Amino acid sequence: MNTEDLFIFLADDDEDDQKLFCEALSEVYPSIKINTFDNGVDLMAALLKLNKESPDIIFLDLNMPLMNGEECLDDIKNEPQLRNIPIVIYSGYIEKSKLEVLQNKGANRYLQKPYSYGELKSLLERCVQSIIFQNPEEDFSIK
Repeated sequence: MNTEDLFIFLADDDEDDQKLFCEALSEVYPSIKINTFDNGVDLMAALLKLNKESPDIIFLDLNMPLMNGEECLDDIKNEPQLRNIPIVIYSGYIEKSKLEVLQNKGANRYLQKPYSYGELKSLLERCVQSIIFQNPEEDFSIK
């Protein structure tokens, strides 16, 4: 995996958050391909229809209608063809005990939604780099 042909899925029900995420990530990685989903049901339907091109990383908001991020995480990790796709929980503040549960379920990183666009770009770059280059030194929670 390299940064030249990244393929990302984002599941987040907030349209403004989706737009900022896509703009920020596209500035950092201009050739990136991003598919967005408003809920977990649509995300899972798209994932289960994939043939050969699966996403390099899935970013999941926890609080979504129809199927929340934790339910998606469970389903993804239970599907043999999907379980190795890195998952980043991309959500608001989460209690430490909940983060431990998500990490134990197979989430690779937690990225708290930041307050500024510049911070979002910086955090997304660190997060993607840590997954692409499999940096074991990077904390689960990227701040």
